Amino acid sequence: MMKKLQKLGKALMLPVAALPICGILMGLGYAIAPGVMGVPGAATSGALYNIGFLLVKAGGALIDHMALLFVIGVAVGLSDDREGTSALAGLVSWLMMTNLLSTGVVTTLMPAIADDQVKTLAFDKIENVFIAIIAGVIGSACYNRFKNAKLPDWLAFFSGKRCVAIVTGLVSILVSVVLLFVWPIIFSALVAVGEGIIGMEGIGAGIYAFLNRLLIPTGLHHALNNVFWFDTIGLGDLSHYWAGDITGQNGVTWSLGMYMSGFFPCMMFGIAGAALAMIKAAKNKKAAIGLVLSAAICAFICGVTEPFEFGFMFLCFPLYVVYAALYGIFTIITYYVGFRAGFCFSAGATDLVFSSFLPAANNTLMIIPLGIAAFVVFYLVFYFAITKFNLKTPGREDEEADFAEVDKNAKLANNDFTAIAAAVLEGLGGKENVESLDNCITRLRLEVKDGTLVNEKKIKAAGVAGVMRPSQTAVQVIIGTKVQFVADEMAKMLK
Repeated sequence: MMKKLQKLGKALMLPVAALPICGILMGLGYAIAPGVMGVPGAATSGALYNIGFLLVKAGGALIDHMALLFVIGVAVGLSDDREGTSALAGLVSWLMMTNLLSTGVVTTLMPAIADDQVKTLAFDKIENVFIAIIAGVIGSACYNRFKNAKLPDWLAFFSGKRCVAIVTGLVSILVSVVLLFVWPIIFSALVAVGEGIIGMEGIGAGIYAFLNRLLIPTGLHHALNNVFWFDTIGLGDLSHYWAGDITGQNGVTWSLGMYMSGFFPCMMFGIAGAALAMIKAAKNKKAAIGLVLSAAICAFICGVTEPFEFGFMFLCFPLYVVYAALYGIFTIITYYVGFRAGFCFSAGATDLVFSSFLPAANNTLMIIPLGIAAFVVFYLVFYFAITKFNLKTPGREDEEADFAEVDKNAKLANNDFTAIAAAVLEGLGGKENVESLDNCITRLRLEVKDGTLVNEKKIKAAGVAGVMRPSQTAVQVIIGTKVQFVADEMAKMLK
């Protein structure tokens, strides 16, 4: 099971890599033009506003459609040969499920749901990352299973890859029928949990923050957010905060901002501490820095945390639970020290600055000691957990565990990738002997049918840095950082 989750985590690396720059663009855009996010009194026209608006929309092009990136990333990443047909299949599944489970379709099929506000809300939020991941998994599974399907002569046109999208659509209909009944039950249960912890003051806010982060992979955090941030049941911490209200007025009976404040020290500083721990603990520090450093900057500026969270949540889910628990702890602390801040977009520096001018803001400068504490605690907890339990965070995945000196210094004898791939393939016993092909950042990773046909001398003569044999049928060819080019050429030869 853990292997499958780690494979899913690896598949998410491609779409996740596109997110940090978008988050940074949005943060800069909001900083230049706070009027874009509705800050009271901020300008809503002029050259600076237009520049900020442009940056926000540029970043939002991907952030707002993150689910689509995940559909394609998961579908391609989990397919046997990274073929584009699997991406099409994933997209078919996504379009099928999100359409069948849209509020309009669901209320037509089951009119009684239209009178239930919570169940209606559940289907309003159906275009989320959880459904995207399910769609990607369905698409890749159908591709792997049916890409070589042979149909009767009268249906031969639909044989092989052409039948993948058709099968995917049928499977997606069945999954949608199941979700039609299951999704609103789960969503309603979470809303009930939210209602149950409202009267628990700081402890309740901490439980909410913990569940909010814990449910990010499923998309069900929207259920709780609508209870605490908006006026679904008469609360509305976010909406009242930005309306300029204060505790004790306009129906605000709680400490306004308490359900948002705890996210600021964690997103702005805690993620930076966790990122530093991941880098220090990484075996392949370049790989870790490339992902988590940009993600930490993104989280600090505008509170976009998905590039960081999806970078490790499936590689190492136990650590993600600890990460969510730290949010709960710091939310309780911020409640009792009286730090109050709010956000329109998310808990980054941009929202912190602009929310500090609103009436409900309190002890804004407490973000400095709270932030320092969050940085230190996140760093120590992450570093201890990663090194103590050998957790597979970025740069420490199974494929990076043996990232030896030979990998770091590996270079090809020449850049004729086609010739190198052909020579390696010959040394492996020909394409008929290759069961599967994959690659990490420096190595070709192959499974062969008959290990006795592998000729290591021939492979090395191709100009590669080395060959490893983890098992009788597993072969690793050390190429270096240009491994992707060789892998692409070999993939063509294996078709």
